[in-house]
Amino acid sequence: MNAEQRAIQQQIIQALRVQPEIDPAMEVRRSVDFMKDYLRQNPGLKTLVLGISGGQDSTLAGKLSQQAVTELRQETGDADYQFIAVRLPYGEQADEADAMAAIDFIQPDQTERVNIKAATDAMVVAVDANDETLSDFNKGNLKARERMIAQFAIAGAHHGVVVGTDHAAEAVTGFYTKFGDGAADITPLWRLDKRQGRELLEYLEAPAALIAKTPTADLEDDRPALPDEVALGVSYSEIDAFLEGQDVSEQAAATIEDWYRKTEHKRHTPITVYDDFWKN
Repeated sequence: MNAEQRAIQQQIIQALRVQPEIDPAMEVRRSVDFMKDYLRQNPGLKTLVLGISGGQDSTLAGKLSQQAVTELRQETGDADYQFIAVRLPYGEQADEADAMAAIDFIQPDQTERVNIKAATDAMVVAVDANDETLSDFNKGNLKARERMIAQFAIAGAHHGVVVGTDHAAEAVTGFYTKFGDGAADITPLWRLDKRQGRELLEYLEAPAALIAKTPTADLEDDRPALPDEVALGVSYSEIDAFLEGQDVSEQAAATIEDWYRKTEHKRHTPITVYDDFWKN
């Protein structure tokens, strides 16, 4: 890495609040207490809602969510505190077994299933009626947004909040769908990179297969289960090292910085006339 890249690296680390080392027990406690405090400070809210895919991020956020509401029930005697895990397949999900293994590990209070295929396909037909043709990539983003619509609908029916899975390695690359999986009320993993998330799962004694599962957004029909690292052009190991302040190759640093720059709009609330971060 050159001097300019090191300076940008430090700016990114500060913006995303990543620590070079963590204590998994302390970070579990921090995330759980954060969610408990959020519900306590908003007395009308009683439920946490999260879509479970079977990947590392939703498995971790789901386990922390369940711990938060379990502790709230014990501490308050209020049985209305609940965690709802939501399965959101598009038709038949190839890695359904992984998703159900995550559910078994989390042991959610409630599990609901919303198959988003009909809603997604109907929207594609409706848009295509305007002589538009949605690319497979665009349709993938539509799937992510349909999933979030379902989660917010369930949360609205249960006086709940939607839990997001955004973390530092995802935030730095903007590797999520804007107003799709990037939409949520609270994000208890924000500040952690991918490696640190695995450390928390290991501390929580998650099944090894879930911890080691290859990360994939799995949104595209033409490229099912495409690994994140292939789509990004950089490994999570390099991203984590970068976020932890370590030295990485100039090529890896350049790739990460490029993703960070071009996805800035995703980490920003809707742009107003007073914003200028997007100007060259």
